[in-house]
Amino acid sequence: MSKPADNTLIAAAAQLREQLNDWSYRYYVLADPAVPDAEYDRLFRQLQVLEEQYPELITPDSPTQRVGERPSDGFAEVRHEVPMLSLGNAFDESDLADFDRRIRERLDIDGEVEYVAEPKLDGLAVSLVYEHGQLARGATRGDGQTGEDITENMRTLRSVPLRLRGEAPALVEIRGEVMMTHAGFAALNERQLAAGLNAFANPRNAAAGSLRQLDSRLTAQRPLEFFAYSVARIEGQPWPARHSELLALVRDWGLRVNHEVKNCLGVAGLLAYYQDILKRRDSLGYDIDGLVYKVDRLDWQNDLGFVSRAPRWAVAHKFPAQEEITILRDVEFQVGRTGAITPVARLEPVQVGGVTVSNATLHNMDEIARLDLRIGDSVVIYRAGDVIPKVVSVITERRPADARPIVLPTHCPVCGSDIFTAEGEAIARCTGGLICSAQRKEAVRHFASRRAMDIEGIGEKLVDALVETGMVGTLADLYRLEAEPLAALERMGEKSAANVLGALEKSKQMPLSRFLFALGILQIGEETAKALASSFGELAAIREADEILLLAVPDVGVKVAQSVAAFFREPHNQEVIDELLQLGLEASGPGAPAADFVSRLTVAHVLNAAKALGAPLHGIGQKSLERIGTQFADLNALRNATAPMLAEAGLPESVAEAVTGLVADEHWASRLGRCQAQIEALREKAPKKDDSVQALDGETWVLTGTLASLSRDQAKALLEQLGAKVAGSVSKKTTAVVAGEAAGSKLAKAEQLGIPVLDEAGLLAMLAEHGLTPEP
Repeated sequence: MSKPADNTLIAAAAQLREQLNDWSYRYYVLADPAVPDAEYDRLFRQLQVLEEQYPELITPDSPTQRVGERPSDGFAEVRHEVPMLSLGNAFDESDLADFDRRIRERLDIDGEVEYVAEPKLDGLAVSLVYEHGQLARGATRGDGQTGEDITENMRTLRSVPLRLRGEAPALVEIRGEVMMTHAGFAALNERQLAAGLNAFANPRNAAAGSLRQLDSRLTAQRPLEFFAYSVARIEGQPWPARHSELLALVRDWGLRVNHEVKNCLGVAGLLAYYQDILKRRDSLGYDIDGLVYKVDRLDWQNDLGFVSRAPRWAVAHKFPAQEEITILRDVEFQVGRTGAITPVARLEPVQVGGVTVSNATLHNMDEIARLDLRIGDSVVIYRAGDVIPKVVSVITERRPADARPIVLPTHCPVCGSDIFTAEGEAIARCTGGLICSAQRKEAVRHFASRRAMDIEGIGEKLVDALVETGMVGTLADLYRLEAEPLAALERMGEKSAANVLGALEKSKQMPLSRFLFALGILQIGEETAKALASSFGELAAIREADEILLLAVPDVGVKVAQSVAAFFREPHNQEVIDELLQLGLEASGPGAPAADFVSRLTVAHVLNAAKALGAPLHGIGQKSLERIGTQFADLNALRNATAPMLAEAGLPESVAEAVTGLVADEHWASRLGRCQAQIEALREKAPKKDDSVQALDGETWVLTGTLASLSRDQAKALLEQLGAKVAGSVSKKTTAVVAGEAAGSKLAKAEQLGIPVLDEAGLLAMLAEHGLTPEP
């Protein structure tokens, strides 16, 4: 047994660790190597020998401790205290201008907003948690709520410090991207081929595979890099005022931040940055699929908050796709969940951005006609990030003599029903509705899914069996299933069949918003379904609603309104809904339309909505339409309007003529009449203005930790029923925090700010006071 290390050896080991960590910081963070690699390796070996002789000198932050000794059995699950959200996209200058406009309108400012811009690295998002300066955990993004513990693998990255520099906070969670440079990727593939192994398709795939190795020693052999781009949590140290200051702080702690990060003022500054990076894209040395812009001021970020699963204060600006030339070998027609017939190009395989592409979408027959596309043509395709490859043009001078035209089939390739293209629409659809198995399977899967009707036990394989055996032809047939034939299906049995039937019975009592989402209406996600349910209050009103009324629902645009109205106009869909209701399904909503929604159904709104939907009101501004709205109490009065009456309102002659032409048009006159009847029915049911105030109107609540008796989604839904906004982070504007088991930084921040905190019992008591009881 060797004698313990003396103070001289302890000091020597500490000095070696400090020197090696400082050189790593100079090399990876500052891009300013202090010594040749050989010198680093020499000192590294000295430390390694010293630690081998005196194991008590080994510390968790020693450079020698980046690689574990044995493979892991698997990755543990990690729940993110602060969700790792996705970003909305901007594809062109118009999208970017809209993003900036929404920011300024929500903040109610006239001046330009200062943003932080940075390249959107094409890698994998990860989270690093440091406790008292020492790396405690690394995790993948996963689904944004839950990821995988990859701490041992992250320790192998030289650009990830095992201990933060300077005065680190008690806890900090840093978000960033793990990626591979072009040079590192090329070197890795050379090694793969030399060893007789397959080469990786692209740097992102290589990085993903490397990061998820169960043996961290394999990860250590891969040239992975980490760039920090945000901080999710800080405890024990105040937040700076700006995101740019936060990144500077991250650099001081020893993490690398992309050196292309830059502050930009307004849309003009962002576009100049975009053009600069776009020109230099190929020389950066690593893959990016666009840029990310974030509002610099953190207090403005908190004020802007989030929508659905993305922050309002940030956006990803996508780059034009990389393009390649290949040959169109054939076209097949696929049937989607909604019956849309989509032509799919079968291509001669070609590499685009490091990915082999053999299929591309052609969207519809109008697109094929626009391209003048024929089978056998040489075509230009593009692929941007994860976007499905698309044919963008035809090289007609290369067209072979035997090139064949592309013809839309007359019958559905799946069920044989007629294919129909509605007038004015580009998308052809199968008329088979729910008899078409291509649509039926996906419709049933979606209907039964967890966030829809949550029918436990009805998974993909059972759906296939139910449809293929003919037991389920429509959604309503799910509620006609019987125990004996269900139990006879492969892998079922009596117990499984009984569980499925029990889950079906339980699903008959479902909130209206979830039922709407479960129907699989095109472009209707969970948030839109909630908005529809809370606005109209009941299913019957939504089934009858004109697009004009639907456009008054928050965040519903023209495409969504048209999609909802078209769905409920389809007789087959109405028949299935009627069957579901007759079989005992109850889609319960508030029962009455929301007062603020009904208040938006003014004559001015109707005219603006009609204009957006194609009414002959082109060239008439919103102010003129609003002026018309102040002159007429309702649409019936407007329908009786004459040019002199409109002139008395001070409207230009051209505007008066357009409005009188609109109300004289048979189609629009009839439609406006139906809208007026629907509006009157909604007003009759709507609560009076004073009665519309909910118990928690105007309040912002935050949930943290784990609740024993209800899920996070259930708690959020109950609070929203009382009018509260449920936010993801604590700020001075937070009204109250609900803290369950293992509550973390949100609870600490609430206590620091003096914000009221309720435990689970307190939350349940408050809900009970307002007549809300969670379902068991």
